[in-house]
Amino acid sequence: MLKVQSFVFNAFQENTYIVYNEESYCAIFDPGMSNPQEEKALVTFIEEKKLKPTALFNTHCHIDHVLGNRFIYDQYGLLPQFHEGEVPVLVVVENIAPQYGFRYETSPIPQIFLTEDEKISIGKDELSLLFVPGHSPAHLCFYSEQDKFLIGGDVLFRNSIGRTDLPGGNHQQLLDNIKNKLYVLPDDTVVYPGHGPSTTIGFEKNTNPFVRG
Repeated sequence: MLKVQSFVFNAFQENTYIVYNEESYCAIFDPGMSNPQEEKALVTFIEEKKLKPTALFNTHCHIDHVLGNRFIYDQYGLLPQFHEGEVPVLVVVENIAPQYGFRYETSPIPQIFLTEDEKISIGKDELSLLFVPGHSPAHLCFYSEQDKFLIGGDVLFRNSIGRTDLPGGNHQQLLDNIKNKLYVLPDDTVVYPGHGPSTTIGFEKNTNPFVRG
């Protein structure tokens, strides 16, 4: 059984997740740490739980979701993994960071790129990959069918959706993908978004003002 621990990091109040299992293997999703205090909070949790980090995943590569990529690489030797279509998004982070006053250590580039419909492993547990562009050009979500949750990034929020006015965004594409890729999941699937509180697929289908099921 997989468990999910969330952290809120950086000025964008971004949600970073550690997903771990009973074997103490864990994966880190969207590390947004922007200062030593935030880095310490994540490391302390891993140490206290005696977890073994095995992978680093990015749902997408906007600045607030990749600020900690270099730290995770330096700390645990893990290269990020994301969809190849997000490389152009990552490349411009270096230029954007000073505008927001962020200290940004350049993220490594993956050796392995993720693709739609494959699975990733955390020990013996698996998550499926869903290709859900619209907020960013090659956004991925990570779905656990067994434990009924989705690491959703910036696609679907509680009663909201990801913004689509950034380069590579497409509003209609995002709406279509939410309806066709996410709203087909079981209603009791918990969505862990990139910002704000968790929600469920069923709740959003019934109440989300941007796209109803």
